[in-house]
Amino acid sequence: MSEPESAPEQPLLAHLMELRTCVVRAMFGFIIVLLPLLFFAGKLYHFLATPMMKLLPAGSSMIATEVAAPFLTPFKLAAVVAFALALPWILYQIWLFVAPGLYRNERRLIMPMLASSTLLFYAGVAFAYYLVLPTVFKFFVTSAPEGVAVMTDVSKYLDFVLKLFLAFGFVFEMPVAIVLMVLTGFVTPAQLAARRDYVLVGVFIAAAVLTPPDVLSQIMLAVPAYLLYELGILVARWVAPVPEPAESTEI
Repeated sequence: MSEPESAPEQPLLAHLMELRTCVVRAMFGFIIVLLPLLFFAGKLYHFLATPMMKLLPAGSSMIATEVAAPFLTPFKLAAVVAFALALPWILYQIWLFVAPGLYRNERRLIMPMLASSTLLFYAGVAFAYYLVLPTVFKFFVTSAPEGVAVMTDVSKYLDFVLKLFLAFGFVFEMPVAIVLMVLTGFVTPAQLAARRDYVLVGVFIAAAVLTPPDVLSQIMLAVPAYLLYELGILVARWVAPVPEPAESTEI
């Protein structure tokens, strides 16, 4: 393996200064995205609450059980959305900090990894919003006992939705995680393929823990997770170096 293409080693203080610069730039990018979103915080929350609002009975609405919840909850959502939108810029700053210490082949892989992991996380969130949330909320609303008015608290609704977004976002990162494990030599594609049955059971157990207690939402998390596992094996076989066969000697 070739030596890292980097400048001469710098003292610790210089590395700390570079780290501070990257952190400041990342925070500055986050603030730039956050400021305009604050003016649309109410509309953002309305968009997030649409899957639930469409299913509420006529005359029902969301409620705020805390005094500051009508203000703080949309603000919190705006901050989360700003972080998600600024994520490529934040990851780029991390890349600028660690790149000088990487080998040339590692540099060629890290940027595609960062880009694909970001896109996959976005895809997981979109999958949860457009497919999972309507299904889950329909189950909750239709299963309410007769005479019970369904009126969800705004802050608890946001916490519930963000947990689902994180669960699906991280599950969609599975191909990237598999490729990284293979490239670091932790496992091989053959070993991953040989443990398909264990993984299938594991994803259904994880889905039961991460999702609400309805079977449909658990299946909607477990099935994509397993398919992404298979996709990760295929990609790992494509990018992983093929070991050279050992030379056999005859006596």
